[in-house]
Amino acid sequence: MASPLKTRIQNDLNDARRARDKARTVVLSSTLAEIRNREIDTGAEADDELVIRVVTKAIKQRRDAAEQMRAGGREELAEKEEAEQKVLEPYLPEGMAEDEVRQMIRDIVAGGAQGMGAVMGQLMPRLEGRFDGGAANRLVREELAG
Repeated sequence: MASPLKTRIQNDLNDARRARDKARTVVLSSTLAEIRNREIDTGAEADDELVIRVVTKAIKQRRDAAEQMRAGGREELAEKEEAEQKVLEPYLPEGMAEDEVRQMIRDIVAGGAQGMGAVMGQLMPRLEGRFDGGAANRLVREELAG
């Protein structure tokens, strides 16, 4: 059975094609291509978890590219990357508040995890697509130091 999220992206791609929305069509079709590549790699149909990982990675790539474009003085390209990022954001689960993540970190530490790697190893699967990894890293450092 197809992932409901993958089906939603496919339906939105079809709508974008009918509307002749070239930018949205390119973003969604490249995302679906990456999902299909992952399906080929794993030999199984994508579930929502895999789709979320692909979308999260695509957003991170666009965010990083926008930063690099700005650093290089290419504002118009940075804005294009950010526009593509906004196309993908609705496919992620609702984000988490920093306070929620801090509480998760405290619970993991209270459960016996010690050190950055152990805490991040337990934390990141719970945050998949719902909170930025860099910000989570910062919070873990703060909690372990404090």
